[in-house]
Amino acid sequence: MEHPFIPVIIGTDINAYNMAISFHEEYGIKPVVVGRVMLPFTELSSIIGALEIHKDLNEPSAFARILLDVAQRHEKPGKKLILVGTNDPYVRLIIQNQELLKTRYLMNYITEDLMNQLYVKKNFYELCKDHGIDTPATFYHSCKDTAPFAEEMRYPVILKPSNGVEYYKHPFEGAQKVYRLGSLEEVNEVIQKITASGYREDLIIQDYIPGDDSYMWDAVYYADQQGKAQLITYAQVVLQEHTVTAIGNYTALITRFNEEMMTKLVNFLEDLHYVGFANFDLKYDERDGKFKVFEVNIRQGRSSYYVTFCGHNMARYLVDDLIYGKTKPLTYLKEDFLFTVVPKYVLKNFVENPQINGEIRTLIREGKWGNPLFYKNDHHFKRKLYMMARQVNYVKKYRNNTW
Repeated sequence: MEHPFIPVIIGTDINAYNMAISFHEEYGIKPVVVGRVMLPFTELSSIIGALEIHKDLNEPSAFARILLDVAQRHEKPGKKLILVGTNDPYVRLIIQNQELLKTRYLMNYITEDLMNQLYVKKNFYELCKDHGIDTPATFYHSCKDTAPFAEEMRYPVILKPSNGVEYYKHPFEGAQKVYRLGSLEEVNEVIQKITASGYREDLIIQDYIPGDDSYMWDAVYYADQQGKAQLITYAQVVLQEHTVTAIGNYTALITRFNEEMMTKLVNFLEDLHYVGFANFDLKYDERDGKFKVFEVNIRQGRSSYYVTFCGHNMARYLVDDLIYGKTKPLTYLKEDFLFTVVPKYVLKNFVENPQINGEIRTLIREGKWGNPLFYKNDHHFKRKLYMMARQVNYVKKYRNNTW
């Protein structure tokens, strides 16, 4: 069946692949993928229609020009191009250039003003406070400030950049995505290293909420072009990456239903007139029994494919909205499902909570689980070899790294 659209996915990582297979599974379409570097997830794939690599794609002065050139090459009569970003820097560039890009593409992204409110954590936490959303106790330190950090806090604490996009423009030896620090001295040592790298934005220093990976939670949201919520999910993380450069990337989670929290997140984003996909990171604080939001990503996350696994295909939300203009009632995801990108051996041997470990085994036994990286309709032989080697490497990573 011919469809009146062509997906153009920006990025070459796991998230890009998950969106590609969402389109392929639902419509049989092989999308166009555009990125800055070749990555095996999308390079070694039989379901990618065209893969374009542009080394300057992340340059603000080149981004729009490249995408307009891509549109000219891939436009076909009677077909519209749907633009999908898959990481923060690309989504930011799409939003900053969306008036120009909308001359050739269909997309569903928020305004630049709202993006800046949500991306800068200080602004985001103020918005959360105004809407009754709990967040961790947090202080801010400007890297423009030469005085050391001196606030009284309970240790350990978490330190991370307020502006992740700017932070990654200044790489340095020993850089981490998130730091867990045990004393004021350690905090100021890390601040000095980050400042020396050239980063000049705020740093977030916040209360460390105790608990293993299973205390982390995830929510996926979609609102149509009018800002009306169509989907909300809630899921408990059971494993995240344990290497220092990848902490916060979830490798396995189980879908849950929490009507109170799901409704609270829906009301929050609808009040902000948010459109498109969003992905919340939260952690449960057993000290006061509250779920506390860390951040919201203004896109689907790399683990969000569990939405598609559960019968609510992410590509279909975009197509029904952008191509067909369908209005939909709000769906609260209620299916029981285990999403994973790590092998069953890792789940069974490195998930510490015995109750959750037992639940994982039950879901696997009942067939209520899936790994998108082994998409059954992707027949690229080298990909299968690469993915098997990657699964073996995951076993080594979890044996040798703790968080």
